[in-house]
Amino acid sequence: MLQRDVAPGIHRIEDAFTNWYLIEDGTELTVVDAGLPASWTSLQRALGELGRSPGDIAAIVLTHAHFDHVGFAERARTELHVPVWVHDRDATLSRHPWHYEKERTILRYARYPKAVAVLGAMIVAGGPMTKGVGEVRGFAEEEQLDVPGRPRPVFTPGHTHGHVALHLPDRGSLIAGDALVTFNPYTGGQGPQIVAGAANVSSSQAIGSLAALAETGAEVVLPGHGEPWREGIAAAVERAREAGPS
Repeated sequence: MLQRDVAPGIHRIEDAFTNWYLIEDGTELTVVDAGLPASWTSLQRALGELGRSPGDIAAIVLTHAHFDHVGFAERARTELHVPVWVHDRDATLSRHPWHYEKERTILRYARYPKAVAVLGAMIVAGGPMTKGVGEVRGFAEEEQLDVPGRPRPVFTPGHTHGHVALHLPDRGSLIAGDALVTFNPYTGGQGPQIVAGAANVSSSQAIGSLAALAETGAEVVLPGHGEPWREGIAAAVERAREAGPS
C-alpha cells in the first residue's frame, strides 16, 4: 500500500505491518528500509504509481538490519546494482538479519493475539526467506549521507547496536525506524513507544536514545511500524517515555 507524501517528497509503503519509505530528490530516489521479500512486488507497484523506474533508485539506506527491514535489499543490490547503506555497528547483522540479540523470548508475547497475526503476516510475506546483504556501504559519524534527500543519520542504539533514525530537516520529518514506533508488533499497542524487548538489544538504551530523536525537533515522525505521527517529535518522545519498556 502506497501512501503518497506523508512528508514532502516522502512516500510510505506498508507490508505485513512494516513500513518502508521512498524519498524523492529530483530524478533520483532513496529507499529507506526494504520491508520483507514480498515487498519487491510493492516496490515495482509503487514505482509505477509514481511514474518512476527501478533505474531511478540511487541508494537503499537501512535504519537497522532486522529481517523485516532488510527484505529486498540484497535483490536490489544484485539485480539493480543499488548500494545498501547501513551503520557500521549493524553491518554484521545485515549479513544475518535473523540472528539478532534480544532481551526476551518472543514466547513471552504469544498471549497477545495481534503478535500472532503480525508474525503470520510476516511469514506470508517471506520473512523466513530474507537474504542477508552480501556487501554494504558502512557509515558512522557522517553528518549527512551522500544519497538523494541528504538525510542526517541520528544514532539511536538500543533496538539494535547500530540503529539510526534519518532526519530530513528541510522536509520537517524524521524517519524513526524502530527507535520509536506508533504500533508495537509484539503487543498490538498503539501510540508512540519503543518496540518490545523481544526485538531490543537493550530497552533501557532504547529509552535513552529517545533524547537524540527529541533533539531533531521534527514535526512529522515516520515510524517503522504504525501510522505517521504529526504532533511533533517532542510529544512522541514524551508518550514513549510514559509507555516505557514492554
